[in-house]
Amino acid sequence: MSTASNLAPAIFARPWIFVRGVPDMKHLPPEGPPEIAFAGRSNVGKSSLVNALTGTSGLARTSNTPGRTQELNFFVPEGYTGSTDDLPPLALVDMPGYGYASAPKDKVDQWTKLIFDYLKGRVTLKRVYVLVDARHGIKKNDEDVFALLDKAAMSYQVVLTKADKIKASEVGKLMAATQERIRKRPAAFPEIITTSSEKGEGIEALRSAILAAAAGR
Repeated sequence: MSTASNLAPAIFARPWIFVRGVPDMKHLPPEGPPEIAFAGRSNVGKSSLVNALTGTSGLARTSNTPGRTQELNFFVPEGYTGSTDDLPPLALVDMPGYGYASAPKDKVDQWTKLIFDYLKGRVTLKRVYVLVDARHGIKKNDEDVFALLDKAAMSYQVVLTKADKIKASEVGKLMAATQERIRKRPAAFPEIITTSSEKGEGIEALRSAILAAAAGR
């Protein structure tokens, strides 16, 4: 059994806490535990997925209003002091949504710069999960983020969210189409994960993938 599998129950069964919201790079916490980040278009369900993964309702703020998350929000399992000899095994990072055209342009530019600077400059960031709404598939904004991640040589994996909102017969077709879209992208992890935060579908598979990525696999 892998180390990641051994850690999964211990890490995700304990309570998780919000550490801090980071509005710009100078407020980032010191680099310590492996970090796993979640990116995606506004209202794709990042906060809901973080809550489902940690089993902590209300940990990440959710809203029907696109653009609610405006900072990098860091979460860790409860019970660690934060000292260098007692670091949490993992940190999850909920990132601002991209592609929200109705927000003021200066605000969008600010969020975009924060996201891109973090993706390019964080040594402890092990993988980015790019969330794509299963009802809509990959959009131009997602392709732009894929290109950035490829350029930065940052490992990323596509997660299809809200899979319960489409017909079961369409899920396989969507997964195949998505795999074809990323097949030639150098930093893309080939496996696609489908999830439903509302139904709990795919959450265990995503937890295992996260721990494997954090361990460098």
